[in-house]
Amino acid sequence: MAAQDPTHERFGADTHRYELTPVLPEAEIKAFEEAHRIELPLGYRSFVTQVGNGPAGPGHGLMALTTPRAEASEGEEWAVDDEWEEDRLPGRLAAPFCLTEPLPGRITTPVGELTQGTLMLTEEGCGTYIRLILNGPRTGEIWRIDPDWGGFVPTSPDFRTWYTKWLDRQ
Repeated sequence: MAAQDPTHERFGADTHRYELTPVLPEAEIKAFEEAHRIELPLGYRSFVTQVGNGPAGPGHGLMALTTPRAEASEGEEWAVDDEWEEDRLPGRLAAPFCLTEPLPGRITTPVGELTQGTLMLTEEGCGTYIRLILNGPRTGEIWRIDPDWGGFVPTSPDFRTWYTKWLDRQ
């Protein structure tokens, strides 16, 4: 992909530059799961243990699972950094995902209430995020939350399908 887009014209490429960081060791993932009292869906778990821990991916790139963006510590903060930190608050990832059906249209419920039990994977810009459902009947699905226009709706049945679709859009 990088060879086909050397000037990073594709959306988000100027952020992730088609680079992958090293995979996470099994022990680090297990520690994350234990600390947050969750089990990561297999497709995502396999990705971070066998492919990379971000950032090459849809939107502005995948967020790393266990470490914040390096730019955030250098003072270059984005809204995505706050979202990443909020996901790691005690009990948040293990909380039940409250939706059983899509919630299309403008969202009036506080977003923080809707996104419990989900892990933010990437930012698409303008407050729109892609999230991985971590528990309940929708576990493993990928949902897009756009509070102003698009609601909170499923976009893919699983991580692998979602990521592969991005790869195929060359």
